[in-house]
Amino acid sequence: MKTFLTVSALGLMTSAAVAQDATQTLPDAVGKVAPALEAYSNNSLFSEVWTDEAMSHRDRALVTFAALMTRQDTGALSDHVALALDAGVTAAEISETITHLAFYTGWGNATAAATAAAPVFEARGITAEDLSAVDPELLGYDEEAEASRQEFVQGTYGSVSQGVVDDTEQLLFLDLWRRPALEPRDRSLVTVAALIAAGQAEQMTFHLNRAMDNGLTQDEAGAMLSHLAYYSGWPKVFSAMPVAKDVFENRSE
Repeated sequence: MKTFLTVSALGLMTSAAVAQDATQTLPDAVGKVAPALEAYSNNSLFSEVWTDEAMSHRDRALVTFAALMTRQDTGALSDHVALALDAGVTAAEISETITHLAFYTGWGNATAAATAAAPVFEARGITAEDLSAVDPELLGYDEEAEASRQEFVQGTYGSVSQGVVDDTEQLLFLDLWRRPALEPRDRSLVTVAALIAAGQAEQMTFHLNRAMDNGLTQDEAGAMLSHLAYYSGWPKVFSAMPVAKDVFENRSE
C-alpha cells in the first residue's frame, strides 16, 4: 500500500509538472483579451489533454512543434521549442524535424521555424556539434518495398513530372527518410502531424500506415488526433478522422 501511494503521488506530481510546463506557452495577453479562451486552455488543453498518458509528454511536444511549424505560427514556435527541449526532445531531433518538414510543408515554413528556434538554441548553449549531421551514415531500408513504391509512382506520374518522381525517390525516400537523427517512428509521427495540420488528409493513408509499421500504436494515433484538434482546429482533425478510421479497420482485418 505504501508503494502504491508513493507511485500514485509521483504520477500526480508528474502530471502537474507537465501541465505547468505547457501553461508557459500561453501568452498573458490571452487572459486580458479572451478570458474564456484562457479558461478553456487551463481547464481542458493543459489540465486534461497534455496530461493524458495515452501519448507521452515528449511526443505531444514534438507533434505540437510539427503542427505549429506547418501552420507557420511563428509567434508560438520559440516557446514550443523550449517546451520540446524540456520534454526530452533533443536539439538534433528538432533540427532534423525542421529539415524533414521542409519537404512536407515548404522551405518557407522550415526557415521560419529555424529562425524561431535559433535564439532558444543560443540561450541554451546548443551548438552545431549538438545538431544532426549534414551527411550521416544512412539507415537501411526495405529495397523491395521501395522498388514497388517507385514503380507505382513512376508509372502513375512519370508523364506528368519526371522531376518530382526522381526527387521523391532520390531525395525523400532514399535519403531524407533514412537519416538517423530522427527514429523512423518519430519521422513518421511528425509527417502525419504536419499532414493533419495542413489539412492534407488525402495524403495520410500511406504515412499513417508507415507510422504504425514503425511502431506508433493505435492509441497513440488516436491521442494525436485529439491533441491536434486544439492546435490545428476541429475541422482539419475531422477531415483526418475518416482516413484514420479506415487505416485502423484495415490493419485489424
